[in-house]
Amino acid sequence: MEFGASSRVLNPNQRSLFNPISSYHKSIGLFCSYNPHHPSNVSFHISAANSRRDCICKAIVKDNSIKSEKGKRMPGEYSHDFELTSLTALSPLDGRYWSKVKDLAPYMSEYGLIRFRVLVEIKWLLKLSQIPEVTEVPQFSKEAQSYLQGLVDGFSMGDALEVKNIEKVTNHDVKAVEYFLKQKCQSHPEIAKVLEFFHFACTSEDINNLAHALMLKEAMNTVIFPVMDELINVICNMAKDNAHIAMLSRTHGQPASPTTLGKEMAIFAVRLSRERQDISQVEIMGKFAGAVGNYNAHLIAYPDINWPQIAEEFVKSLGLSFNPYVTQIETHDYMAKLFHGIIQFNNILIDFDRDIWSYISVGYFKQITKAGEIGSSTMPHKVNPIDFENSEGNLGKANGGLSHLSMKLPISRWQRDLTDSTVLRNMGEGLGHSLLAYKSSLQGIAKLQVNEAGLSEDLNQSWEVLAEPIQTVMRRYGVPEPYEKLKELTRGRAVTRESIREFIEGLELPKEAKTNLLNLTPHTYVGAAIELARAVDRAVNLVNGFKALGNDG
Repeated sequence: MEFGASSRVLNPNQRSLFNPISSYHKSIGLFCSYNPHHPSNVSFHISAANSRRDCICKAIVKDNSIKSEKGKRMPGEYSHDFELTSLTALSPLDGRYWSKVKDLAPYMSEYGLIRFRVLVEIKWLLKLSQIPEVTEVPQFSKEAQSYLQGLVDGFSMGDALEVKNIEKVTNHDVKAVEYFLKQKCQSHPEIAKVLEFFHFACTSEDINNLAHALMLKEAMNTVIFPVMDELINVICNMAKDNAHIAMLSRTHGQPASPTTLGKEMAIFAVRLSRERQDISQVEIMGKFAGAVGNYNAHLIAYPDINWPQIAEEFVKSLGLSFNPYVTQIETHDYMAKLFHGIIQFNNILIDFDRDIWSYISVGYFKQITKAGEIGSSTMPHKVNPIDFENSEGNLGKANGGLSHLSMKLPISRWQRDLTDSTVLRNMGEGLGHSLLAYKSSLQGIAKLQVNEAGLSEDLNQSWEVLAEPIQTVMRRYGVPEPYEKLKELTRGRAVTRESIREFIEGLELPKEAKTNLLNLTPHTYVGAAIELARAVDRAVNLVNGFKALGNDG
């Protein structure tokens, strides 16, 4: 699905510049007329033509109270049309960064919500036709079933605009979907007989909770997981490619026992993959139990039908898990678990971003430059690690929004209050900033070039890190006070290859042990780091792939 908007006509075949994620009127063109000399009076005018593709919003700013320098009132009115574009969007996701997050729009936008509502309403009518006791809705013919499925498969931007136009009259978004479907089906002789069974025994949240669940499931499986997997795979490759490159560790910011660059990358790959696995195991839940979760309306109309079983069958048919114990709303506990999982994945990636930023800072990585690109407006030499900084910033923004969703959504007064409704409209924001951050990290990684000379030089200047293996071997062979002797040699003093060798030569150790220590260098004292890095694929299990949400296989 592509979104489109021209200056005054929305064209579903064009790519969009309008706000698809964070604005309530996702598919409306915005125009603003104003007088720069008279900014205080503001009025908004919204109009929608009968055409599916016409939907216009104009803002006019007027103020005739300001006077010129000579004390005379400024004559006339100056106006300027302001279209909602990447330059005027309130959210950078829908402006500056639209090209990087637009893949989420078919799922997480207002259009996506309406489309999934339509799907749920139609699937429920089809389910009713399969219940023998509901004689008023006989089994549909194949042609009628095909017609209804076509409304789902062919749902367009124009259809979504029709629903929005109906909503202007009903002032109720779910009821607008019901009326839209009745209009679409009133000309079909078979379906027209059962129009009143659209939305039968449903509360709005029966439709909404399933729509939101499907939005999340499809957005995660289709957009978020593939980029997560790409990121994990790229970091795995960093681990394997650099498995042998020795690197000075730093604990508390001070030189510590050497590792390899690849092994440090492997740590992040495994951490991210573990969290990604946990996210994929979250059960996406749905309810379909009526106004307060008791099937009251269902049972009063058809008391002999096992409605809890019907509801479970229906929810599972959509690829969701069934929640039988609910109020008017699904409890949203799975959403909190899902968003907490994404937050933790993001936290791990923030750790990665900061480490890479620091490695660039100390010269372990160089960044491949791009012709024409500028790092600093005043310092021509600068090549800044902006991709990792952008990633870190957007991960923080994502986590802030996802944290609020996680804490707010499971809380609802009595059998339901409306606070979840407006909050749920912001799911796309948290996923959008996460997606943007993942892509920024990938872009930054693609620019990295290992500076082996810099890594080697750091190790050459840090012979004191061999104090650990020397004192450990001394312990094995019973040399008294090994720790204290190495502390005296190395703490606060300049340590060189020569001073280390001189110390080892003076030790009373077996010949083989002494030879091993004399051959040891900061470059070779890396333990099992090389093997750990090379085995990262086995730990991450990328070969077998990851589960998707809602996949029991």
